[in-house]
Amino acid sequence: MFCSRNSIIALLFSTTSYSTSRFASTAAAAASGFLISNKNLASIPRHSAFMKMSSSSTSDTSIADALEQVRARVKDASLSVGKEENDVRLVAVSKTKPVELLMECYKSGQRRFGENYAQELTSKAETMPDDVEWHFIGSLQSNKAAPLVKKVGTRLKVVETVSSKKLADKLDRAVVEVRKQLDNSDDYKLGIYIQVNTSMEESKSGVEAKNAASLAKDIAESCPHLSLEGLMTIGAPGDFDCFDRLVDCRKEVAKSLGVVEEDLELSMGMSGDFEEAIRRGATNVRVGSTIFGARDYSTLK
Repeated sequence: MFCSRNSIIALLFSTTSYSTSRFASTAAAAASGFLISNKNLASIPRHSAFMKMSSSSTSDTSIADALEQVRARVKDASLSVGKEENDVRLVAVSKTKPVELLMECYKSGQRRFGENYAQELTSKAETMPDDVEWHFIGSLQSNKAAPLVKKVGTRLKVVETVSSKKLADKLDRAVVEVRKQLDNSDDYKLGIYIQVNTSMEESKSGVEAKNAASLAKDIAESCPHLSLEGLMTIGAPGDFDCFDRLVDCRKEVAKSLGVVEEDLELSMGMSGDFEEAIRRGATNVRVGSTIFGARDYSTLK
């Protein structure tokens, strides 16, 4: 059967149920292999084959089941290197995810959540139960440090991404303001990790490993309202040597602070490599997409 070019064009525009914009969005999704607009996503069943393609973990699994699977993997990796089950802390990274999904984790016993954006963490902290312990794990501008601390208060357990004295000073002064509003004001200190750039990639934040010890000592001596809990790194995907570099860096930091190495946490390992990170010494792992599924950054626009 022969169809003229004009006939084909007319047929397309007369029979499609999509608007022009939606058609373009769907075409772009098909071209990319996994991207899809929010409008189209809303019309697709939650557990469809397409969602299996776009989600890395939870298309056929509930949030609670995915969380339990991650916990089991954390336990197995810990036991494989002689650690106790509770020696490694699991932080559920919930950036861009709605509170409803966080509550599914919460109802399954998860209390530690990590967020990358100050405004998003602040908003969620206002809604989530007060016993949630929040870890800030994104790049934090010094001018946003005080609002974050003051609004979230003692529910902000740790800022994992401190890589400058300037940011530490801002956080320290903000804690002073929070303590003034507390009855047991002497008890609250904000935990921090020094973020170390172990991959030396320009795209990654963090202090150079060779400067971590001096920065840690400077902060410990001049920021009395902060508790230096350990070190954090993101590392390069697939480069497990980044984990080893953080372990080596901890030795120097511990020496400069006059503490035992094991007194300092190692926050390293994410969805794709947290088991290897545990085997190489991690005490804090940050797992997001394996629990919650692929992220939708369009919600941040």
